[in-house]
Amino acid sequence: MKLKEAESTTNKRLLEKYLEVRKLTEEICEPLQPEDYVVQPVVDVSPPKWHLAHVTWFFENFVLKEHSSGYQLFDKDYHFLFNSYYETEGERWIRADRGILTRPWVKEIMAYREYVDEHMIQFLNADPISESLKVILEIGINHEQQHQELLVYDLKHILGINPLFPVYKPFDKLVEPAILDEHYLEIEEGVYEVGYNGPGFHFDNEEGVHKTFLHAYRIQDRLITAGEYIAFIEDGGYEDFNHWLMEGFEWAKKETIKAPFYWFKEDGVWKHYTLSGIEEVNPDEPVTHINFYEADAFAKWKGKRLPTEFEWEVACKTFEKDVPQKANFLDERNFRPMPRVGKSTQFFGDVWEWTNSAYVPYPYYKKADGAIGEYNGKFMVNQMVLRGGSFATMKNHIRASYRNFFHPHLRWHFTGLRLAETI
Repeated sequence: MKLKEAESTTNKRLLEKYLEVRKLTEEICEPLQPEDYVVQPVVDVSPPKWHLAHVTWFFENFVLKEHSSGYQLFDKDYHFLFNSYYETEGERWIRADRGILTRPWVKEIMAYREYVDEHMIQFLNADPISESLKVILEIGINHEQQHQELLVYDLKHILGINPLFPVYKPFDKLVEPAILDEHYLEIEEGVYEVGYNGPGFHFDNEEGVHKTFLHAYRIQDRLITAGEYIAFIEDGGYEDFNHWLMEGFEWAKKETIKAPFYWFKEDGVWKHYTLSGIEEVNPDEPVTHINFYEADAFAKWKGKRLPTEFEWEVACKTFEKDVPQKANFLDERNFRPMPRVGKSTQFFGDVWEWTNSAYVPYPYYKKADGAIGEYNGKFMVNQMVLRGGSFATMKNHIRASYRNFFHPHLRWHFTGLRLAETI
């Protein structure tokens, strides 16, 4: 009896998490008009309609189709249209052409979500599920949270290149000036453990726990601000090749980059597009929308460097063991990085932090069989690791061992930096 009660409690907990996450995805889309759902300005941005359908396809394909007896697909064509990159699952619509899918309509995609949700509720209210299926469900829930963050990235890009610079959501909170002294946290030379080690959910790229030797180093106790980055720009930072990796300097010249994405100067004042419309750049906010090349160049201009992902993780676990309750995540609905509050270390939230580490597998990493094995492993090349989460990350989604990754030239996502140096 006790075993059945425990299994029923697990099912209930998973269902509650599932419904909570599904509701938030639709909340993020509430301010949109129908025309906003289909736009794809660049290949890296997916239309909001596609995100809504793809995360639903994940649950339909990996849970209901495989494990719910008698389940009927909502539409057999959706498997082709909304598979993202799972080669195991067959052919798929090309990523660069997601924006031409005016059909199915948005209302049909919402009907698809409702259909799958109804069947997921029935499924999770029925018999207990296996441990292996619990893992898939947890991946699906966390997968949708990742797409919630991508949705916010993509919405800002879609609206931010519109000449009307439309407001997604107004922002009217009082923002206090930040304490911005330059202080560093010191870590002694030694052998440290990195990677995930605990009972809760984690992605396979955080496995396995292993030891790494670190020389003594110092890492800044806060994020670099927009005001500090303006000083870099106005000191000719984008023109001086001495600060740049060759590949980065060539990128900046070719693309005529002179400032972070969404920034422009008007009447001598730096302004930028935010999800609340055009605003003057707040010099106390963490700088964001810079790529790895820009972050690395800024660090060199300051006579410092970017931390490795291992230095970042060890410092975070040493000085900020738990995710702070007041950290700036999607939970707060600020939709922007916020100035530092008090002596916060800012290890969590606000902006993802570039590290100087390539995205490669850890020792003991094992790729899972089947489509789930395609989730992380096949992307472990030509990308750099970011840590810490952003204002578009949910608080219950992040941890010190979490490894995000992007190509070094990309900057439409919410990315910034902190400095480090070897002692």
